[in-house]
Amino acid sequence: MWRLSFWLVTLASVAVAVYAVVGYAFLTPGRTVHPDMMVAYAAFPARILVHVAASLVALAIGPFQFIPAIRRRRKLHRGLGMTYFAAVFIGGVSGFFTAFIAQGGPISVAGFIVLSLLWLCTASLALRAVKRADYVGHEDWAIRNFALTFAAVTIRLQLGAGFATGRPFEDFYWMLSWTCWIPNLLLAEWLIRRRRGQALPA
Repeated sequence: MWRLSFWLVTLASVAVAVYAVVGYAFLTPGRTVHPDMMVAYAAFPARILVHVAASLVALAIGPFQFIPAIRRRRKLHRGLGMTYFAAVFIGGVSGFFTAFIAQGGPISVAGFIVLSLLWLCTASLALRAVKRADYVGHEDWAIRNFALTFAAVTIRLQLGAGFATGRPFEDFYWMLSWTCWIPNLLLAEWLIRRRRGQALPA
């Protein structure tokens, strides 16, 4: 069950990263988003493209860092980790500023601001732990951090569910800035407590 869940998360992460590459590299930026969001893309293209590019790198790399075979190859794990955390910091800072132009009003803006700050904070704590050779703490904070990275997947799933109900975009999008990451973080906390001392999926 754990193995299947892990690979489903990995597949979903890579799929969304590929979707972002196609949507932003081969199509007009903003073309794949809701019409209500296209105005922001047109007004702030650089800010959004930096955030998207950094975030998709983190999303594509993140799951593989939990594979024991990769973690045993220390140079590879360290190199991927440095790339991942660099992407998180770039994506987090650009995401913070992008949050101010988010659709959905003040509640939506606040949700994305909190997400970006937590993303940066958990990354900093993961790096701080590994520098202190606290590898258990590093793994715990890395799990929390990737749970926040995975918000890029959950928000798209929730968008699809929202559209499937037939409700207007503006009726539900304001909630997604919170629901795209809070359940992920709660699940990460449950996983950390349940599996402390056990190996992650092979």
